Amino acid sequence: MSPSRRRLGVALLLDPPVRDQVDGLRRALGDESLGRIPSHLTLVPPVNVRTGDLGAALRRLRAAAGVLPGSLHLTLGPPATFLPDNPVLYLDVGGDVERLRRLRDAVFAPPLERPLTWPWVPHVTLADSTTPERIAAALTALDRFAVVTRLERVVLLEEGPGRIWTPLADTDLGPAAVVSRGGLALEITRSRIIDPEVHAMLAKGPDGVAAPAAHVPPMGGPIILTARREMQVTGVAAAWTRPDGTHVAVYVPREYRGQGIGSHLLAHLEAAVRQARWDSPSLQAEGPAGFYRVRSSWSIPVAGA
Repeated sequence: MSPSRRRLGVALLLDPPVRDQVDGLRRALGDESLGRIPSHLTLVPPVNVRTGDLGAALRRLRAAAGVLPGSLHLTLGPPATFLPDNPVLYLDVGGDVERLRRLRDAVFAPPLERPLTWPWVPHVTLADSTTPERIAAALTALDRFAVVTRLERVVLLEEGPGRIWTPLADTDLGPAAVVSRGGLALEITRSRIIDPEVHAMLAKGPDGVAAPAAHVPPMGGPIILTARREMQVTGVAAAWTRPDGTHVAVYVPREYRGQGIGSHLLAHLEAAVRQARWDSPSLQAEGPAGFYRVRSSWSIPVAGA
């Protein structure tokens, strides 16, 4: 892929334990893409996007997530096939299908739009390009397989070396929180991944040093809250768990400080941690000068921070 282009796709990724069940079926069926492509429901198949349009793709992802009131409840199964047109075995999708179509229509737009060979059918692939005999056997053996799942986020994936697809950005389904309506609106979105725009902001950090929130470990969540004003990133908050408890960090670039952004992020982060019901005796504040600290009455400062 040329440096001027990025190969992207949009999907709903399955979470455990449903992901583990579907991965087990894929393994048993000899799906060669297992390990390269996570179990998912495709919304936008692979599309080449100009590197300069990545910001527009991220905005499209957030806007699409906002068309739904919240998470999707879907039933996956029983298996079906696209034969005779295409030798693919997949899990049928039921449940909130109309809302799923609304999400797909909202995200399938420039720069994440491309010509399609076949009409879009919601499905979770179990085996691609397998034999008709193997498909027939699986349809019989798994004719009563069905599992119910709740999907909470939409994910932008990127293809890398070895044709491995990894998440690049995500956002929770549902409208963004909007505060400061009397002045310039501040939009706060929630995700599990720090997206490229936020990484770019964090990489600058205080005095040119990368901020700790840029290296949030993927444990127990994490919860990522991003604040934007007029499409510009104005701050980020993160919470994650470790064996020693729950850690939080809130960062606002110098040019946006003194506007209450950190306070809004902190309040939303505290609410999200409480809602997640993480079993932690304390919250620990991370970060050097320039990071907002959680209230000292219920936090433990990190030595040297």
